[in-house]
Amino acid sequence: LPQGEDTSKPANGSLTTHVLNTATGLPATGIAIQVAQLQEPGTQWMELAQRWTDKDGRCSPLLAPEQVKAGTYKLRFETAPYWQGLGHTSFYPFVEVVFTITDPAQKFHVPLLISPFSYTTYRGS
Repeated sequence: LPQGEDTSKPANGSLTTHVLNTATGLPATGIAIQVAQLQEPGTQWMELAQRWTDKDGRCSPLLAPEQVKAGTYKLRFETAPYWQGLGHTSFYPFVEVVFTITDPAQKFHVPLLISPFSYTTYRGS
């Protein structure tokens, strides 16, 4: 590694995420995430990648810069198995976050904050 390189941040990518359990304040580990793109015109989704969150609630980039095109995307977070693993039931068995990319040259970070009865997402940096 080059001297001074920060290894705590995820690798560069145009589409990234992380998941935080807001009930405990800890990263959500082992959540499966699928990324899909809406096929225009129509309502068909094409799955592009699947990842799992690591001990920091992060995963390798969902899409590399050269994979991102303008369009509508969906991140599906499989939250029920995570909550079941902690001995909880979840009101939301999964969370789908749909967003539009108009400028593929930008980086997109779409975090998810979860608890058994709520979730929040936002465009991060």
